[in-house]
Parts: sequence; C-alpha cells; structure tokens
Amino acid sequence: MKIAVVSNREFTGTINRFGQVSPELYGNGTVTMVAEVLSQSGYEVRVFEGDKTLLENLERFMPPDADGQPTGLVFNMAYGIQGECRYTHVPAMLEMAGVPYTGSSPFGHALALDKVVTKVLMQQAGVPTAGFAVMSDGTGGADGLRFPLVVKPRHESTSYGLHLVNDAAELAEAVTAVVDEYQQEALVEEYIHGREFCVGLIGNDPLEFLPIVESDFGDRDVKLVTWADKFMQSNCEPAKICPAVVNEGLAAKLRDISLKTFRACHCKDFSRVDIRVDEDDNPYVLEINSMASLGATSSYVLAAQSRGYTFASMINRILDVAHRRYFAEPAPR
Repeated sequence: MKIAVVSNREFTGTINRFGQVSPELYGNGTVTMVAEVLSQSGYEVRVFEGDKTLLENLERFMPPDADGQPTGLVFNMAYGIQGECRYTHVPAMLEMAGVPYTGSSPFGHALALDKVVTKVLMQQAGVPTAGFAVMSDGTGGADGLRFPLVVKPRHESTSYGLHLVNDAAELAEAVTAVVDEYQQEALVEEYIHGREFCVGLIGNDPLEFLPIVESDFGDRDVKLVTWADKFMQSNCEPAKICPAVVNEGLAAKLRDISLKTFRACHCKDFSRVDIRVDEDDNPYVLEINSMASLGATSSYVLAAQSRGYTFASMINRILDVAHRRYFAEPAPR
C-alpha cells in the first residue's frame, strides 16, 4: 500500500500570495519521523507539498487500480498556506480527487478552526464554555463579560495572538493588535481561574480517550499556555503532567464534554480538546484542535505514550483508524 505524507513546508506553490498567511508549519523532523515510521511499517512512502502540485504528484504516485479504486492514502499533516480556512484546503482537494486521507474533513476543520462557531456548537450541545464576545476593532466593549479577559484571533490556533487583559484600555489595545496582525476578528472570552487540561481522542466509533494531560503553571503569574510555551521559547514553560491527578468524577466530566465537542464539531480520527477547570471543579471547554500536533514534545504524543503507544504505534493507529473509516478494516501491512 502507498502512503503519501503531505505537509506545508515551502509555501511557494500558489498562483498568488493572497490572504492571511498561515503562521503554522510542522517541523521537518516530525514530518520525516512520520514518513520513516510508515516506511518501516512496510508501506511505500513519499512526502509531498500540500500546494497546487499535489494532485499531479499523487496521480503519478498512487494511480487508481483497474477498477478505478484508490491504491493509497494520504497521511495529512498540512496546515495550509493561506486564507481563513487553510486546514480545509488539502482535505478538500483530496475529496474532490477521490483520495482517502487521515483526519477531519473540510467541514470538521472549518468548524474547529473558527473558534466562535465552535463555541456556539458547544453551547448547543450542552458543553460548558466561558462567556465570550466577538470584536472587530478596539472601540467597542465586551458588555457583560468580567475581567480579566482572554483575547485571541478568531481563526488561529497554537496560541497565536493570545493576550490576557485586565481593563478596557488593555482590551482595546489587544483587539486592535489581533485585527491588525492577523486580519480577522478577535474572540474575547472570560478568563477561568483554575487549572488547564487537554484530552486527546483517537478513533471514530468507537472513540478512545487518551490519558488527561494537565499544564502545571507553578508560580507563574500568567497561568495560560502561550505561543512561547508551545514553541519552547519560554523561560518558565509549564510542566506537563500525564496522567493528570484528578478524581474520577472530574475525569469523567472532562471525557464527556470532550466527546460532545468532538461530535458537535464533526471531527474525525484524532483531535485534542483544551479545557479550563475553575476552583470549584467546574470545567469549561476552550476549543478543539482538529490538527492536534504530532510533534515529539506535544501534549497529544505525551498522552499517547502514557497510554502505552510508541510514536510508531500511535502513527499506525491513526492510519488504521482512517483506513477503517473508508474501507471498514485496518490498513494492510
């Protein structure tokens, strides 16, 4: 069986550079590790750019069989190149071309990448989430919301553009910064004093919960996971505790609302749900990441290793989950 690992590294394969450029990309080391794992598992593997050359490359590498059926599958690691819904671009190309792939559909990625839509869907599903507002400039107010507030871009992930503000002046400055830098509206939500967790999920039906991970902020003043933390640029990066020390009642709540969020946002195969828990053990879902990082130091990989997966068995499990979704059986070795 042929596997194409698709990511975005070069950002040059477009007709025009237009719209918000993606700030995200997988490290070359992680992409290489995934490709090597799949090759060592017995697959014929190639790595391709998720750009305008992709379909031509895939057609050469994995042409259909005599019956017009797929002869391979894409392991999707493409964050996209530009635009509001960049996670959707490679999956949409693959769906149009009839190529199976790992991870969520364009629909699921679009919902998860829009933090405002995600929060509305969570509310409709009965999932608790912090009070919020949407602001397009720094002149308005966040009526009814209590300071401190968290300000972030509507369509970004990985804590890009994250601000914690304590008054109206700081709010106006943060919203203006988000709008100017990221060319999109700002999501403003109440800061939840307490602990922060994430829940990794793998599968579809049935769905497997990975052990819960807690971010331990210690004595830090800002008890939020920032961009600097995620990219190891912080002097006091929070420790990751896995399995998190929580009572079974709270753990059950975290798993339940993670499942509801996964279903409400139509995600597939694997994802990570980020949750704050207040001082009375009330959980509030922050967001769902439909492209949970598979980097070696990521929370998702840590949770998988805590469950007993190796990096190789985790990658093969994701591949099997996707293959079963399309063909009702694990990927043939």
